[in-house]
Amino acid sequence: MTTNPLTGLGSSAAGSPAAAQQKAMVNYDDFLQLLIAQLKNQDPTDPVDASEQLAQLASFSQVEQTIQTNQKLDALLAGSSLSQAGSYIGRYIESADGTVKGTIASVKIYSDGIIATTTEGGKILIQPGVSFSQPGGSGPAAGG
Repeated sequence: MTTNPLTGLGSSAAGSPAAAQQKAMVNYDDFLQLLIAQLKNQDPTDPVDASEQLAQLASFSQVEQTIQTNQKLDALLAGSSLSQAGSYIGRYIESADGTVKGTIASVKIYSDGIIATTTEGGKILIQPGVSFSQPGGSGPAAGG
């Protein structure tokens, strides 16, 4: 039976970008509701300045575009992490402090990093200072 060693793409729930995006979209929707209510209930003898309304709409349009850009960047980073993680499988790894060593059996991707699991069950966060080498290679090569 063959198993896929790449698991957990985006499985870290705490502080997830999706939750932040949802909150930002709620704020955007709330703004639009407030704007409509403001237009309905404005004083006919002293209406809201049109240029002020346009400035508000432009600001929130920029916020919406930034949210969409962030969504696309998140998808790009997730794809990059997945590709990078796949290249670690089968390589020898040593943690930055030298306490965990072994051949990488699987990789789990979280929103805040990649954790490699060795064939012996050790877990190592991929970070600066971690060493990699090919199996049976001539020694570790710095990674991170």
